[in-house]
Amino acid sequence: MHKKLLIPGPTEVSQTILQEQTHPLIGHRSKEFQEFYVQVIAKLTEYFQLPSDCKPTVTTSSGTLWFDIVARSIVKHKALVCINGAFSERFGKTIQGCGKQADFMEVEWGRAVKPDMVAEKLETGEYDTLAVCHNESSTGVRNPIQEIGKMVRRNYPDVIYVIDAVSSMAGDKTFPAEIGCDIIFASTQKCFALPPGLAVGLVNDRALERARKIPNRGSYTDLVEIFEAEQKHQTPFTPCIPLLYALNKRMDLLLEETYEKVYERHRAMAEYTQQWANKHFAMFSEPGYESITVSCIQNTHGKSVKDLNMKLAEHGYVISNGYGKLAEKTFRIGHMGEWTLEEIKQVLAVIDEIWELA
Repeated sequence: MHKKLLIPGPTEVSQTILQEQTHPLIGHRSKEFQEFYVQVIAKLTEYFQLPSDCKPTVTTSSGTLWFDIVARSIVKHKALVCINGAFSERFGKTIQGCGKQADFMEVEWGRAVKPDMVAEKLETGEYDTLAVCHNESSTGVRNPIQEIGKMVRRNYPDVIYVIDAVSSMAGDKTFPAEIGCDIIFASTQKCFALPPGLAVGLVNDRALERARKIPNRGSYTDLVEIFEAEQKHQTPFTPCIPLLYALNKRMDLLLEETYEKVYERHRAMAEYTQQWANKHFAMFSEPGYESITVSCIQNTHGKSVKDLNMKLAEHGYVISNGYGKLAEKTFRIGHMGEWTLEEIKQVLAVIDEIWELA
């Protein structure tokens, strides 16, 4: 039996999207590909309402590649990386692993990064890049990227502001113009509800201008080369064309549903899950900063999450245990992609039955 995915990613993929990958292949340097890729880029531009100085690109990679892109193409002298979970920590360690300086502003797991915390660090004047994870899926925390962005743009205009929106873009609100960020990126196996293998980056001219001044940008991580290829309606290296067909179809569906309705659907699923969690358990994430794409719930009853998943599998579902040190102490329910409120209600009712949560 197929187990439907309610984990923080990858998420469930519809047959409609899977079928799109069966189109015959075309040459990635052909005019036919250029005309097709123009459509994909235009749809991303429209959906995220990108201003003229901000452009999208699609890399054949996981979203993690963008940690390296930021390190190699954006960080000039030193980055400030805000860490409140496993994936924001990975971002910081990747920057350091690329030989760049990065200081970590660490916040307790489960808590959110606040604008005043960031301002205190940026006040030293030693950072040229700020990296923040929008949706820390290891803890279910949603950081206030818009509020942070307003503070950065007002007080630190020379700092390049980068957002990891791997598990929130195409579900939560991630308009670059509203956030005030220079780069925001995501993986398509999360809220885009595609199979793994692509990442979407939205990059403004300020970031590209910074990249042109950075030496040793690498090859696959060279942001300048990526956007030089974009001008030709191409990618610098061979893309995964079947997944691009899937992304093209997914953008049609997102545009049809509309940005606001996609957000409201995710918010409704999150609010229902959080209410259920607070009735029977407790949310792990700081009140007021709960993710709208994945709920991290404290296992206050001390029940076996592993056993729960074994029984859930018999009903055709799978959720996620806590991440790393939070295993069995928490569990996570992903409500992102094409899931609906009614489907989430059904899954939670099954958990009620298994765990006898009357």
